[in-house]
Amino acid sequence: MKIVLVIDQYDIGNNGTTMSARNLVNALRERGHEVRIAGMGAEGKDKYVLPELKVPVATPVAHKQGMSFAKPVESTLREAFEGADVVHFYMPFLPLAVKGKRIAEEMGIPVTGAFHVQPENITYNCGLAHSKLAPEIVYRFFRNRFYDGYTHLHCPSPFIAGELKKHGYSAKLHVISNGVDNCFTYSKGEKPDEIKDKFSVLMVGRLSNEKRQDLLIEAAALSRHSGEIQLFFAGRGPKEKKYVKMGKKLKNPPSFGFYTKEELKALMSVCDLYVHPADAEIEAISCIEAFSSGLVPIISNSEKSATGGFALDRRSLFTAGSAKNLAEKIDYWIEHPEERRKMEIKYSEHGRQYALSHCAAMMEKMFAQAIEESKNGKH
Repeated sequence: MKIVLVIDQYDIGNNGTTMSARNLVNALRERGHEVRIAGMGAEGKDKYVLPELKVPVATPVAHKQGMSFAKPVESTLREAFEGADVVHFYMPFLPLAVKGKRIAEEMGIPVTGAFHVQPENITYNCGLAHSKLAPEIVYRFFRNRFYDGYTHLHCPSPFIAGELKKHGYSAKLHVISNGVDNCFTYSKGEKPDEIKDKFSVLMVGRLSNEKRQDLLIEAAALSRHSGEIQLFFAGRGPKEKKYVKMGKKLKNPPSFGFYTKEELKALMSVCDLYVHPADAEIEAISCIEAFSSGLVPIISNSEKSATGGFALDRRSLFTAGSAKNLAEKIDYWIEHPEERRKMEIKYSEHGRQYALSHCAAMMEKMFAQAIEESKNGKH
């Protein structure tokens, strides 16, 4: 197949959506498909580069989250789409998604979409974390302005598929994990001297309101073993200065950094526990990567997050928003090392079902179905 993937931001891997797009492209190419990318980034093979679109108010807010919007240059998009079998739209951001979809349909090319932007990702960072109405408005806006025109949508988790059904999305929903790279398998390395006597806890994710890194810092302070804990935060984002300041109250101030895939894998091999405290999450590939690598996770049981579904038992879940309950769960795993080692193996085996190669094969089937329906006039 000749597949075009349209995404605003492709080269800068500072968020899970971009990383999942890059992983998917590599996996599809390994399966013999020609994959083109239309979006911002550097020149390269099968890349059709779009300039940045500057939108008053929205662009500065997006930049704080490490995101940018691509300008839908019609000539570039038509060149990228020429001869394609299917065009897959990764993000619902206007106007790239709307204009790109219109152009593809004018050229007679079937389109598929993906739901990677949870409304809470937007509302939490607009100061509306506790509003029930705001996410409803965003779901409705996405549906009416973009997603209603699709017959096939990729949903990274059963949770978000359920949310779309609840909000009246009419397309066929394909529940397919974004998948984890095959390099994330059980691995234990020797701890460097600076953390040899520490209990190292990792959290991977954008440093933003809905990810709730603040809860982990508070929990470390409340832990019976606070003096032994070393926190590692892998990610960038607008809350970094606040979290650095918060972390200074700990005996061992947290480490903040951005890691390549290889560096992250190495860090996971020397950590003892993974915590995912996010209130809102469509899937959280970083959590799957962590437990596939042999880290027992502790995950928020938030009703707006899919990630809690990865927990194998209640010991890996904590009450959403409760630093006290999170501290209790961390203390349990510190105080039960043999049980933790046993569960490391179970979690690593649990992660095999999310292998990228398997997920790419399922995406391939969705594309093939859309192409076949288009040939038969079933748009």
